[in-house]
Amino acid sequence: MKVALVHDYLNQMGGAERVVMAFHEIFPDAPIYTSIYDPQRVDPAFQKMDIRTSFMQKLPFVTKHHQPFLPLYPFAMENLDLRGYDLVLSSSSAFGKGVITRPETMHICYCHTPMRWCWNYEEYVEREQLGKVARGILPFMMTGLRIWDQTSAMRVDHFIANSPVIAERIRKYYRREAAYIPPPVEASRFPFEPDIVPGDYFLALSRLVPYKRLDLAIEACNRLQLPLIIIGTGRDEERLKKIAGPTIRFMGRLSDEEVIYYFKHCRAFLFPGEEDFGITPLEAQACGRPIIAYGAGGALASVIDGVTGIFFQQQTVESLMDALASFDERHFDPHVIYNHALDFDTSRFSRRILQFIEAKMNEGKKPALPLPTNDSVL
Repeated sequence: MKVALVHDYLNQMGGAERVVMAFHEIFPDAPIYTSIYDPQRVDPAFQKMDIRTSFMQKLPFVTKHHQPFLPLYPFAMENLDLRGYDLVLSSSSAFGKGVITRPETMHICYCHTPMRWCWNYEEYVEREQLGKVARGILPFMMTGLRIWDQTSAMRVDHFIANSPVIAERIRKYYRREAAYIPPPVEASRFPFEPDIVPGDYFLALSRLVPYKRLDLAIEACNRLQLPLIIIGTGRDEERLKKIAGPTIRFMGRLSDEEVIYYFKHCRAFLFPGEEDFGITPLEAQACGRPIIAYGAGGALASVIDGVTGIFFQQQTVESLMDALASFDERHFDPHVIYNHALDFDTSRFSRRILQFIEAKMNEGKKPALPLPTNDSVL
């Protein structure tokens, strides 16, 4: 079976890109088609893969500032040449699902979310703190992008959602059903040591961008005078540092070994944003540490309230403060937390993906039912 992988863009590293890496482990000979690629901004493992980009790769500054080129992505994906493949497996939160495949090719899309800026426009503008120019131009693009998004969704033969919440969005905006397969977590990267005595700090690990809502964690820990360590970088870093008090420490970008150390020794991992899924809470759980998360979105699929962590129900500083003030890590069993994380391990993800593909490919091989005769119709 000849397989091609498709991804929106490879110029940042996050959970979606780790899904692509997991797909490549399943199909190591498959090329990866994408709009743009910056090897310096993604995992070095991509440099050993066959990456095939669109015409957008030649545009100036596009890999570092891809948002201004928004109108070009539909054209870029539609112009990728995917002839000759039996299976196209796309990883998409925007444009990757819009590739055009031949009638004999099966297209399975692993959907991280329908386009956020199309279907949650007002919320997206607020949380990304877009400037006046962007706010003035984007509304004129939205209708066209929504039409393209729905139309391109019809090109997909089968959808897989990364969480039950995303399956609901796919049903709402695309009128399509989607299977649920959670994204992979490399549990083996996080050695489980249940006898470690945790430190006195809470931990957050994230790209520092507005919608991650790290401002809630900072303000709550400011008021309660609780130690909080933040790992990560991003365009919101300067603003977050301005509101941080003396108990907040920004560590920047750390090595995997350093990240694992802080995971293993934190009191709990804080997850104050609403994510489509969110892999970092499961990485913390793979180290046996509990989670304090906003009770919405993907966290509902990755955290068991009262067992592997707790939820705060309003996305406010006060609600998070209540959760932090009542939290006691001694009420959580590291073994139970670790075993829960194992259910999301990469090996199980790969097995679920292969089983889904096999089932759908076999469905396509079933002989067609005979057409009814006039008598049978009558």
